[in-house]
Amino acid sequence: MAKKKKLPLAYQPVGFVLSWASGALAGLAFRKAWKAIRHEDDAPDALDEDRGWGEILLAAAVQGAIFAVVRSAVDRTGAKAIERSTGVWPAAEKGGRD
Repeated sequence: MAKKKKLPLAYQPVGFVLSWASGALAGLAFRKAWKAIRHEDDAPDALDEDRGWGEILLAAAVQGAIFAVVRSAVDRTGAKAIERSTGVWPAAEKGGRD
């Protein structure tokens, strides 16, 4: 039982690296997706004066969806790898991230 309580703490550095990697991967995926959607290299920012609400909100929605999917896929892959190598699921309890 003690192993289950200590593993989540040991998993934190791994989780940090995975989160950083998923953010970088999601950013790359978003840039490629935006280029495919709008044929533009730069996605609009909320403070871009020359962009409309629709374009700003579309970019935010696409970016959020891609980020959530990539982060979940990377987190799940990392958790499964930890479980395979240690036999223990890395989360202290069932439930979400928050």
